[in-house]
Amino acid sequence: MLSGATEVPATTSTGTGRVMVMLDTDTHVMTYTVTYSGLTGPVTASHFHGPAAAGSNAGPVVPVSGPYDAPIKGTATLTPDQEKDLKAGMWYFNLHTAANPGGEVRGQLMQRTGAPRQ
Repeated sequence: MLSGATEVPATTSTGTGRVMVMLDTDTHVMTYTVTYSGLTGPVTASHFHGPAAAGSNAGPVVPVSGPYDAPIKGTATLTPDQEKDLKAGMWYFNLHTAANPGGEVRGQLMQRTGAPRQ
């Protein structure tokens, strides 16, 4: 889940969103879908960041190319270290806007096992 409260530092944004990531451990390809609404303006950039625990910042590890209209969909091939950090919950995703150039909403990626949620 994406929110302004989880940005570091937190924003007052009422925007929300959701990131769904699937990782194929055989091919090392990460597939993602991002949905969002209620941001202060158009998304100007978005990234997967890490390694960083919740409440900490880190540099981008996987940039996301526009267009940034919801839903944002894409794939990336991960290195073994990136895959390890992603599985350990040490990545987060955020959306940037002109009003919040450091990031308006953010969410820590947590591993879930089992069937995907609908």
